[in-house]
Amino acid sequence: MRRREFITLLGGAAATWSVAVSAQQAERMPVIGFLSVRSAADAAQVLAAFRIGLKESGFVEGQNVAIEFRWADGQYERLPALATDLVHRQVSVIAATGGEHSALAAKAATATIPIIFALGSDPVRLGLVASDSRPGGNATGVNILTPSLEPKRLGLLHELLPTVVTLGVLLDPNFPPVVGQLPEMQNAARAVGVQLRVLRATTDREIETAFATVVQERIAALAVAASPFFDTRRDKIIALAALHAVPAMYQFREYAVAGGLISYGIDLPDAYRRVGNYTGRVLKGEKPAELPVMLPTKFDLVINLKTAKTLGLKIPSGVLSIADEVIE
Repeated sequence: MRRREFITLLGGAAATWSVAVSAQQAERMPVIGFLSVRSAADAAQVLAAFRIGLKESGFVEGQNVAIEFRWADGQYERLPALATDLVHRQVSVIAATGGEHSALAAKAATATIPIIFALGSDPVRLGLVASDSRPGGNATGVNILTPSLEPKRLGLLHELLPTVVTLGVLLDPNFPPVVGQLPEMQNAARAVGVQLRVLRATTDREIETAFATVVQERIAALAVAASPFFDTRRDKIIALAALHAVPAMYQFREYAVAGGLISYGIDLPDAYRRVGNYTGRVLKGEKPAELPVMLPTKFDLVINLKTAKTLGLKIPSGVLSIADEVIE
């Protein structure tokens, strides 16, 4: 054998060996199943926070962990099949995010694969955990308490427009917490002496119809209730509010940053960071049964003054004084 042929053969063998080693490393790399009600397009910020939480636990996507994404794009009925697909993929852990539907779909799909959820309702009542302090099963995560903040949001909207007698509320009837959202908002409305005009939407067309109704009935302002479906239609809702000059209250800072008038809620990226952190800890061997359900510690009131100016709305000094962030 000639020397050049020998070197070529040796180089080819080395390359084959390198590919084989890379394949073995990839095969050994744990895989996270990321299941969400939301869409990839509207979840960029929270996904970045999730990766930060993973890194805090020692995991970096593409280096020592892989992530399989499954997005429902606001279509709740897709989640059971997406969760089952992740189980068949034999992922190491499922991060079930975006609300109750994701967590319940994951829980129905597996009793053994660890689940780290992010949702707004009581996980004990939903049957996901035995208790917040000792979950006891294969699931734990973060309860972001979003639906329970509806009365506070309605109260703030009334402070913004103290002389109005009717406020609108946009609800998603397919979102499980709606059962509690409406009664709590009705109680809050009675407490401040205003009437509620309830509007419901589960499709793009119904969202458009709801805003048309607000205009036709001269409803002074709209409280957009917490809903993963509404999150996936955030830009559309904000655009309709701007088009029809409707002052609106939202659940997350994302809305105010994107042009919404006002938002009040938890620090959502921080909640996703904590989900990422828990996911990494489970990959290291900790058990969901022993990791307590976390609660948010920070709540932000964000006001977009540019939007207020466009609406010809003067924000009362009392509301401005308690704002955590003012966008100008």
